[in-house]
Amino acid sequence: MSHLMNTYARMPIAIVRGEGAWLWDEDGNRYLDAIAGIGVCGLGHSHPEITEVIADQAGQIIHTANLVQVPWQESLADRLAQVSGLDQAFIANSGAEAIECSLKLSRLYGHSRDIDYPKIIVAEHSFHGRTLAALSATGSRKVQAGYEPLVGGFLRVPFGDLDAIRKLTERDADIVAVLLEPIQGEAGVRVPPEGYLAGVREICDAHQLLMISDEIQTGLCRTGYWYACQHDKVLPDIIASAKALGNGIPIAACIATAEVAGLFSPGKHGSTFGGNPLACRVASTVLDIMSRDQLAAHASELGTTMLNGFKDRLARVPSVVDIRGRGLMLGIELDRPAAELKQRALGKGLLINVTSDNTIRLLPPIIIDQDQAAAIVDSVSELVEHF
Repeated sequence: MSHLMNTYARMPIAIVRGEGAWLWDEDGNRYLDAIAGIGVCGLGHSHPEITEVIADQAGQIIHTANLVQVPWQESLADRLAQVSGLDQAFIANSGAEAIECSLKLSRLYGHSRDIDYPKIIVAEHSFHGRTLAALSATGSRKVQAGYEPLVGGFLRVPFGDLDAIRKLTERDADIVAVLLEPIQGEAGVRVPPEGYLAGVREICDAHQLLMISDEIQTGLCRTGYWYACQHDKVLPDIIASAKALGNGIPIAACIATAEVAGLFSPGKHGSTFGGNPLACRVASTVLDIMSRDQLAAHASELGTTMLNGFKDRLARVPSVVDIRGRGLMLGIELDRPAAELKQRALGKGLLINVTSDNTIRLLPPIIIDQDQAAAIVDSVSELVEHF
């Protein structure tokens, strides 16, 4: 019997080594990685510069806690402000923690406006994390079931429906924020209608609401911009960022405008491990590499090629409901449960993910090349054609 708690339905392989977009299991079999640790390893595996930085920083200092100044933390906050267009960052350890920080800021904002019971609009089928508040905001009963009573104060609307948001904000003066993923990842790579995010921004401005963009999966060059909200030239009040930020080292950030960030004061929020020198130096290096190597543009170009490749190849396959995505965040929705395709893909030397029961979700490392992208399109298309 395993002494691990039974919380994951793991595939029957053990990965022991990685290099770039490739992974090897303990038997020496090689796999092309089309999921990147669920969007985490944007720079691929064992990136030489990241490896060097980890070793060098570990030889200096790993952790000091936030009782003293942490220069690498301050440097990272500067870089995050630069790429996001916002002003200040709280450095945490995971996406769920970044969401928690966003929710706490929202409630402080509401109380600053003399709203006793602040409410936040969230979307159906969303996913924001597994802490109690984050899963309460999440629009999935599967995630929430068994954890009642949930945290209150969330109002749910259909994703992509501006009228639903508008109607709620017009009749409920206790609403203080709108929390959305610019593209819903766990729901099956759901891209909203054109102009949706800009419309949400307009509603928030009209009613003095905070706009929170959950960019945990979509952020950091994945969709073709630093953050997916930038496709619509939208600047939220808060951005939650994680996953690719540390390329595998746990780190996250809640980034906000100066006005919103100013609601915090010492003792209002904190983290023992958040913002340690090792994680912050790695994250700073990740941002430097993404900028230097123009990975946003690379993701946009290669993602368009892959999306068109799938559409050309699978347009007439009866089981295909939809093919969608942005940049290197792609989804192929099928008309039936598709979990078994993960195992079939392993037989082709490919690691994929299936989300929302019937959607193949592809989040390959952003550094993949043309040949690797073409191999993913070919292998996945063949799986679907014979499914």
